[in-house]
Amino acid sequence: MRENHILQGHLLGAFTVLVWGTTFVSTKVLLRTFSPVEIMVTRFALGFAALLIASRGWMRAKEKRHEILFALAGLSGVTLYFLMENIALTYISASLVGIIVAAAPLFTALFAALLLHEKLGRWFFCGFVCAMAGVALVSLAGVSELHFSPLGALLGVGAALVWGVYSVLIRYLGAAGYATVPLTCRVFGYGLLFLLIPAFLEGFPAGPAAWLEPVHLANLLFLGLGASATCFATWNRAVFLLGPVRTSAYIYATPIVTIISSALILHETMTPSMWLGTALALGGLVLSERDGTKKENKSKR
Repeated sequence: MRENHILQGHLLGAFTVLVWGTTFVSTKVLLRTFSPVEIMVTRFALGFAALLIASRGWMRAKEKRHEILFALAGLSGVTLYFLMENIALTYISASLVGIIVAAAPLFTALFAALLLHEKLGRWFFCGFVCAMAGVALVSLAGVSELHFSPLGALLGVGAALVWGVYSVLIRYLGAAGYATVPLTCRVFGYGLLFLLIPAFLEGFPAGPAAWLEPVHLANLLFLGLGASATCFATWNRAVFLLGPVRTSAYIYATPIVTIISSALILHETMTPSMWLGTALALGGLVLSERDGTKKENKSKR
């Protein structure tokens, strides 16, 4: 039974990253017409509605302190993460943002060790170094000019940091006995509530007709129902089954999926440095999972 749960966790983590790595296409199309805040509010509103229907209503928290944790999870994993990442893109290049945000597994591991008392083996840190080298090669391949700003870099680090907080909170709430879909629905509810603040300040500049265009509607539905509702639920389930440290290692593969999907969909060329970076990033993912595999083997004896 445990082996089935571990396999399920890995499959869910891989599936989630596969979808998240392709969302850049939809976001790129939508950014021609909509602002980042408009896209975020719409995708999470759609995701929240879908999860609310699937959950058959708003789940009640078992304890009052859990209510605070749900709010913190929504604030960190939805509102702050996406706002920081998108604002960082206005200060520094997308390549640098991708590299910085890919450090999220390190922050997740540190928070898990501090708050959940999870042990970190040497293979995790070896995998981190290997994967970051690969992510850097993939992200910087073909980039002739890098736009750097201390504020942009700080926002990128902040996004990676709050994702670590989110992962630990999800692990704790999952262990408290909450089902994945209602848990994710509650997190989305708080995240959407906090997102309404910047949405109110910025407004919705896109005209009503833009929302009903088939291309825009299709991409918004993909982001809202697929990348948000479905993938946050699968990611949260993977975190519960594998733990935040092992699940977060799959983030290393996100730039790889992005670069391969760009080659397939946009017909961009894969350079030798990209192939090398892909191999290093995937190697880092395997190394990071090695400590967890050793623990499983010991538990069988």
